[in-house]
Amino acid sequence: MSVARLWCEHVLKAATLVLTAFAFAFPGSASSALPETISRVKPSIVAVGTFDRTRSPAFGMRGTGFALGDGSVIATNAHVVPESLSASGTEILVVRIPSGNGEVRQRAAKLFSIDRSHDLALLEIEGSPLPAISLSRETVREGQEAAFIGFPIGEVLGLTPVTHRAIISAVTPIALPGANARQLTEKEIRRLKSGTFDIYQLDGTAYPGNSGGPLFHTETGEVIGIVNMTFVKGTKESALSQPSGISYAIPVVHLRELLRQ
Repeated sequence: MSVARLWCEHVLKAATLVLTAFAFAFPGSASSALPETISRVKPSIVAVGTFDRTRSPAFGMRGTGFALGDGSVIATNAHVVPESLSASGTEILVVRIPSGNGEVRQRAAKLFSIDRSHDLALLEIEGSPLPAISLSRETVREGQEAAFIGFPIGEVLGLTPVTHRAIISAVTPIALPGANARQLTEKEIRRLKSGTFDIYQLDGTAYPGNSGGPLFHTETGEVIGIVNMTFVKGTKESALSQPSGISYAIPVVHLRELLRQ
């Protein structure tokens, strides 16, 4: 046997040992766990909107929510909840719950608690509780893999929960302004002047309808944040035609604080 052949066999054996060791060191990945995680998370996801049988369509979608605690509490964004319902008295706040067979159940909901400074709201729904998602207590790091689920452009694409993968691109300070001038109270102005809080920047693309959906750990399914906005280049319509691929999520610690209140 030639020296060259012996050398090649030695290199191949060494490479095989390295690959085997690598496989044992990393027996699985977040990607392989994600399908199972999604199947556990989906039953907790709801569409949040308003319902008025006198209009067409009767259901007006505003965003995504997810069940917490005993399953009767729904977390979402504060900006998803309407500031007021129609003066006619026929419009109500509701959540819609999609099922695997294509059917959609509807539940009346009412505002339970709200934190506009962190764009968070809690709703209470009528009827039997839903499967609840657990909230994570882990420290989230830049570069960490995650996923978020919701109803992007749900009024067009329908109420099928859609999952997007993302990484935590940055943990960056931000101040959330009021949705309009009427929300810029003295308290809001003081908050904007006094400082900011950390928010998660993601490399996944969120769309209208994703607001209020959970950002979750790909293996455990525990919630680490709540999707609340996407960076838009140019006009609002650009969010659909030219998505930036930059989205943001509120850290779950602020949702924990709202639950304690």
